[in-house]
Amino acid sequence: MFKRYFLTGLLVLVPLAITIWVITSLIHFLDQTLIWLPYDYQPRNLFGFDIPGLGVLLTVGVILGIGLLASNLFGRQFLKLWEVILSRLPFVNSIYSSIKQVSDTLFSESGRAFNKAVLIRYPERDTYTIAFLTGEPSPDIAKHLKGKHVSVYVPTTPNPTSGYFLMVAKKDIVELDISVDQALKYVISMGVVPPHKKIKKT
Repeated sequence: MFKRYFLTGLLVLVPLAITIWVITSLIHFLDQTLIWLPYDYQPRNLFGFDIPGLGVLLTVGVILGIGLLASNLFGRQFLKLWEVILSRLPFVNSIYSSIKQVSDTLFSESGRAFNKAVLIRYPERDTYTIAFLTGEPSPDIAKHLKGKHVSVYVPTTPNPTSGYFLMVAKKDIVELDISVDQALKYVISMGVVPPHKKIKKT
């Protein structure tokens, strides 16, 4: 009886504690942006104490301000000039262009990071894992591959932001009739939270 109550308590408290920890850590991290303010206008010096969460508001305000600036004609011209300058710096250009392509795919309104959740054989022939379609191999790579291939991203558990990029024969993938969000939850939960839709083979 004691063990059952204890485990039930853990099931309730652990997700809540981790959620609170993540949120407070994020707020604490974003509050560090307050050092951008002039020394006399920082909350500790202005009011005599810190104001938790003020850095979050400052960060959101800065992001909105940059977005507003980049949306008008002057801002777009400034960004083009900035990108031209960065493109002339050999080492910086390679880093900036790569990160920009990824961010455009992830955050742009028209871009989609993952097109579809699929099932592939990985890491061995007799084992399967969930992957996400990201597109097709470029022509210069596709010409070296036999048959039709697709590009997929294989996330790791429980952190899906790390993973592997693979090029897989299209005939070897199984298209899943579930949303990308459902598949991500399935991966993050280590299979504990299964999706509730059927599998459809392509």
